[in-house]
Parts: sequence; structure tokens; C-alpha cells
Amino acid sequence: MATDRVQARFEELRRLINHHNYRYYVLDSPEISDARYDALLRELREMETAHPDLVTSESPTQRVGAPPLDEFGTVAHREPMLSLANAFSLEEFVAWQKRAERLLSGRIFDMVCELKMDGLAVALTYEDGLLVTGATRGDGYRGEDVTLNLRTVRSIPLVLPTGGRFPRRFEVRGEVFLTRAGFKRLNEERAAQGQPLFANPRNAGAGSVRQLDSRVTASRPLDIHIYGLGWAEDGDIPPTHWESLLMLSSLGFKISPHSVRVETTAEVEAFYQRWLEGRDDLLYEADGIVVKMDSFELQREMGAVAREPRWAVAYKFPGIQATTRLLDIGINVGRTGSLNPYAILEPVSVGGVTIRQATLHNEDDIRRKDIRIGDTVVVQRAGEVIPEVVGPVVSLRTGQEWEFLVPPRCPACDTSVVKPEGEVISRCPNASCPAKALERLRHFVCRGAMDIDRVGFKLCQALFEAGLVTDVADFYYLTKDHLLTLERMADKSAENVLASIERSKCSSLSRLLFALGILHVGYEVAYVLAGHFATMDRLTAASQEELSAIPSIGPKIAGSVAAYFQEEDNHSIIDKLRRVGVNMEQPLAVTVARLPLAGMEIVVTGRLESMTRAQAESRIRESGGVVGSGVTRRTTHVVMGANPGFKSEGGRALGTTIIGEEEFIRLMEEPRYSFQAAHSQHPGKPIRLT
Repeated sequence: MATDRVQARFEELRRLINHHNYRYYVLDSPEISDARYDALLRELREMETAHPDLVTSESPTQRVGAPPLDEFGTVAHREPMLSLANAFSLEEFVAWQKRAERLLSGRIFDMVCELKMDGLAVALTYEDGLLVTGATRGDGYRGEDVTLNLRTVRSIPLVLPTGGRFPRRFEVRGEVFLTRAGFKRLNEERAAQGQPLFANPRNAGAGSVRQLDSRVTASRPLDIHIYGLGWAEDGDIPPTHWESLLMLSSLGFKISPHSVRVETTAEVEAFYQRWLEGRDDLLYEADGIVVKMDSFELQREMGAVAREPRWAVAYKFPGIQATTRLLDIGINVGRTGSLNPYAILEPVSVGGVTIRQATLHNEDDIRRKDIRIGDTVVVQRAGEVIPEVVGPVVSLRTGQEWEFLVPPRCPACDTSVVKPEGEVISRCPNASCPAKALERLRHFVCRGAMDIDRVGFKLCQALFEAGLVTDVADFYYLTKDHLLTLERMADKSAENVLASIERSKCSSLSRLLFALGILHVGYEVAYVLAGHFATMDRLTAASQEELSAIPSIGPKIAGSVAAYFQEEDNHSIIDKLRRVGVNMEQPLAVTVARLPLAGMEIVVTGRLESMTRAQAESRIRESGGVVGSGVTRRTTHVVMGANPGFKSEGGRALGTTIIGEEEFIRLMEEPRYSFQAAHSQHPGKPIRLT
């Protein structure tokens, strides 16, 4: 029998999970991260295992989601739309696999690995080739009738192709989602209209499907990936899940191109690691992978327990969102004098990394999101690297929170700050501000700028504090004796630093312009300016009117560039750079028609040995080709690596040329540089493109 303390915790867990189910599934407005919710559910399951007398039909472990909203009609699911058991490590996945083999009396089974998209699960029913019903998962047994809304999703076929072989009545199941770009665009539109922002693409997608006015749904860029058959009658059914995906693809359903059929644990782990590292390459959010037994016969034999099928498991990625308390808001002074607010957080683990600080972008963004000091906030690792505050959990406010105000004086030099008209950022106008000077040095050496890889942020600070480097040109006047005066700087390290600085002299004019930190000049603008003027001398002599006449250079940028080159101190820095031999010219553009992949659209599938997926796609673009997200009739080549996904099947079906990694590399190794004669100091000699 359970003790009073166990009983109290048991009831508290049920209350919390039911509350968060309602926030997540009904209101589409979660208060906690998925990882925190999973931890609560796991704790409740463990308590029920230890105290089976506490289990009742009302327990959150015995059902899926939450009841449908009253405003929609109800659809009873012919086969329950169950949730999945979770594995949070390789050991837990192997335990699931071994348990399944034991239940099958030692029989080994093939598996299908799919990405676990973070969207809204729906069921689509077809009769005689026509879409008749679309429903949400709801509580797993009854869902909301959102047929009219789902009919607006352009990737859902309303009519199946004439002559296609399909059952007379059947149901497919899929995940409706917003791409990252679609989510960003939707939030920008809502911000412009003064509406509250969605916390993440999942909430935005779910809220878009569950609109009472289907015109609102139609206005949003929703997409779907079908992940399987729900049920079917009166027709031939493929014997495996993989073959059913092929059948559905042939009927015009959109299937994830990344799914693969595998045989071993090692292949599952390789698929998991591939997408754990590469999930930022995806157009949409994914929070793990799903592993399913391939054989439908074995799936039926395995059956389900409580709310979960025994024949599938979700192998989850570490969470990239969490909730924590915003303790304070600090200020960093940037290289252009911008006052950049950042969040000081109660430490929280996000994706396996402890986060104590996160970006808040700018004062207007803080106002728009209504973030207050003392709030419980949602934190995420943007791009898996930079932590950012997504927004506050307003429902958890106590009334003790307070609004943030930008300080009236620079925290680094105590100069009164200004906020230029039309800008969202307050700035320190003091040209001698030490914080601005240090940030200019850090920016100059970073990747994308001069890329002085042996000079990191800490070394920049040490050089600045020692008075050895006060402006960016001073890097090129350092000697070995200078460096050896620094703490923990050895002889070999000093030589490496000097060699790295020397190599940077060959960088292009566009990189140099970006590295100088001119206000409003990012890398794209720097590339345009360098391409137009070709040399630093021509650019520095240009008037504001000449600059404004360049396409994509507006008056604000032109004014900023002209003002920069009118400053005597900046002329002095450029002269110092020229005297030590820093390149002041831009390599000429490559003639795209001469590039080896010009005119080709290439799709990459599977794991490559010599490069990552992102590197392969970057090389395709550099070689004049187009990167395809899926195989279509425009696709000229499919590059197939290890464990290829669904794209390889699509390529074969369309007769597309399929090549391996070695042939792909050979294809890109043909001569790829063709320069015009003008502006080159070394005619006929290839110039390093940067």
C-alpha cells in the first residue's frame, strides 16, 4: 500500500500532467518544455509500476492528449491514435529492442527509422479516392473534425490519381507542420499587427489547423508529411510499413524523404546521430526519431499496452527548450556602440548544456514580447548554439516582476546614450569607448571577417589590456617579443599567432570591409561594395551619391559608409593596413557558366564519409549547382551515401541519375575558375575566393 506522502505526490503528478496536457493539446500554449513534461510522465509511470493499486482509468498514463474542443465536431478513430514510448539514450533504445525480441521469442526484425517531427498529428480518411474526413488526434480515441481546414493544406491530395491502386476506404496519418521560414514569417506578420507571438512552430502549426475560420488556416504556409497507414479495407495492403510508404508516395502523398529501412542497432544509432548533428539543416523542427517494426504482421502480434504500441519507440533528441527564471537583464556594448541587452538566468540545462545567459536582441523586442525581470521564461538554443529567450510564461506571473529600462548612460564609459531616429537600438556615441574598441578587435579576427583563427576573444582582450593592440591594424605590427610578454604565451604559440595573422593579409576586400565594422555593413553589403568598386582606393573616394546609386545600397547604408571614410582615424587605420601588405582588392567573380555543376539540380541522401550534409550542399552551390530538397522531375542527380533515405527510391522511380560519393567528388573537381582580365594583379593565376 502507498504511504500518505506517496499518495500526495501521486495526486500532484496527475494534477500537473493533466494541467500541462490541457495547455499543450487544447490551448496550444505550453508552460513547460517537452523534456520537463517527459520527466513528470516518467516519474508517474515509475510510481504506478511500484504501486499498481494506484492506477485508474483516469490516469494520464492511460490516455493520449486531451478531449477535443467543443467548437468542432467529433470524429471517432476506428483505430486508436496512440502515443509512443520514449527512449532518451542508446541504452534505453536497446532495452526496447531486446524486450521486443523477447516478446517475439527471439525473432529478429527489420525496422524503419523516421524523423519525429514536432507538429500536429492528423488522420485523413479516403473513400473511392476522395478525401472525406480530416481529424486531429484528440484524446487518441476521438479527435476534432478539421476537414475543412485540412483541405486548405496544399500538400494534402483531395483526389487520388485515376488508375492508382489503393483500397476503397483507408486512412493515412501524418504530421502537419510549419517550416522554420514559415514560422518566422507568420510571427513577423503577427508582430506587425500587434498580436501575441507563437512560442514555436509546433504551437503555430497546431493553432493554424484548429481555427474555426478555415480562411485563416488557408492563409498560413502549412505542410504535411504522411508517416503511415491507419487502417484500410477492400483492397491489397502491402505487408510492410516501408512498402506502404512507397505505395502512398506513388499516390501523391508527401512522405518524409529522410526515412530509411534498417536491420541493425548500429544503423539506427547512425541515423540518430546523423540527425542529432544535422537537425538544424532541416526545414522544420524535429525532436527525435521514430523507430518502427517494418512487418505489419509483427506489429499486430506485438499489439499495444495502455497508451503505447509495443512495436514502435520515439528515440528523443536532448531538448533544446526549457523554462527558467529571468533574474536580471544586463547590457553589452557592441563594436558600433550598440547597447545589447542579455538575459541573466537561473541556470538551466538546455540540450545537455547549462545555460546562464541568453540573448534578448534589443529593447523593442523585449517590449514586443512583454518580457519582465523576474518572469519565468522559455529559453531555447537557437541553431543549437546561441541561447535566446523565446518569451515569458505569463500565466506564472506573481505580480513581483518589473519592466526593463535601457540605462541612460553607457555602462562602459558613462557617456549619455542616444537612440537614432528610426532605429531600435540605443548606442554609445563615444568614439573612445573601451568596450567598443575591444568589440571591434574581436569582430575583426572572427570567422567571416579576417578569420585570424589563432587570435580568439581572450587573446584579443589580453592584447588590448596590455596596450599592444588598440586598433585593428595593430595586429599586423605585433612581434614575437610582444606576444611573449603575455601570460601563458609560449614560443610555439606565438609563432602560430603570427603565422595566422600573416595568412589573413591575403583575404579579399569584401572580408576586410566587413571586418572593419562599419555601421550597417554586414557581409552581404561588404560583398556588394567590393564587387562594385574592386579596390579600396575607389571605394574611399566615392561620394554618398555614388554609393546610393548602387542597387541594394540604400541612403542609410550609403551615409554610414561615406561617414566612415571621412573620419581621419579610419584613414589612418587603412593606411597602416596597406603599409603591411593587407590586400585591398577584390578577386573577380567566377563565371558561373564555367562551373562544373552549372545547370544541375542535385539531391543528397544518406551519410557521406568525407563531408557533412551541410558541407556537401555548400560545395554544390559553390560549383554552380542547385541543391534540391526532394526528388522531382527537375532533379538531375541524386548523391547516395550510406543509409540512403526515401529520396533514392524516388530517384529510381523517376529515372534520375544516381551517383555515389566518389563520383560526386569527381564531378566537382573539373576546372572551376574563369576570371575576367581586368583588376587582377596576377593574370592567369587563380585567386582564392573568400
